[in-house]
Amino acid sequence: MENIDLTNALRKMITGLGTAKKRHAEQCFVAEGTRCVLEIMGHLRCRYLVSTADWYGEWSCRVADVEHLIIVAQGEIARLSQQKSPQPVLAVFYMPHRPERLSELNEGLYLALDCVQDPGNLGTIIRLADWFGITDIICSRDTADAFNPKVVQATMGALARVGVHYVNLAEFLRNVSLPVYGTFLNGENLYESELSTDGIIVMGNEGNGISTEVAEAVTRRILIPPFPDGRQTVESLNVGVATAITVAEFRRRSVNTKRN
Repeated sequence: MENIDLTNALRKMITGLGTAKKRHAEQCFVAEGTRCVLEIMGHLRCRYLVSTADWYGEWSCRVADVEHLIIVAQGEIARLSQQKSPQPVLAVFYMPHRPERLSELNEGLYLALDCVQDPGNLGTIIRLADWFGITDIICSRDTADAFNPKVVQATMGALARVGVHYVNLAEFLRNVSLPVYGTFLNGENLYESELSTDGIIVMGNEGNGISTEVAEAVTRRILIPPFPDGRQTVESLNVGVATAITVAEFRRRSVNTKRN
């Protein structure tokens, strides 16, 4: 680890990582805050760790695989931060380069996202995937960038363990051997449906749901029913909430199947 100063060029590079173009040019992204930085630390290589002296004094025992350490005042971190209330640490990590494994999906549970555009929703879904043991999420190319600072923050470090892949989603789903589940308002009741242990669960856009092209590749349509049946409710659930309910039911069934 090398101690260096925060130069104007470095300051410009780090703030520039707020844009997708700069992130992909540098193959790096920014994580902010103690919990998020320490969760990712050890999983991904850290190019720059920027912190106050007090923060580093408290957490240096948890810092690993850091190329460059930059100790600054809190005001400098505030100038670099994308947050309204900056914490005393941020880090620039190299993007993960995971082996291509999408062609090998023949067992396990996976998520597919069709044009999920809100960074907070995507971050929440990545965090949910990590909690429920889903290792890979397949996204349409118009889904939000997983390394957007708001997404990274919402994942709380889960991005280090969950692979996020961008593909032509409709074409990809047409060529998989796993059952493909999709959430629709005219689907079969989730709690009364037969659910497999292995499969791909498709979640749609916040306003429009699953697109027509992707819907054609869905083999099982499911619905999260309101309670009680027939009661007037809101039109739909937030996509993050709907993902949590759906994945939890799949995992509950798989646990019960193993017990039986």
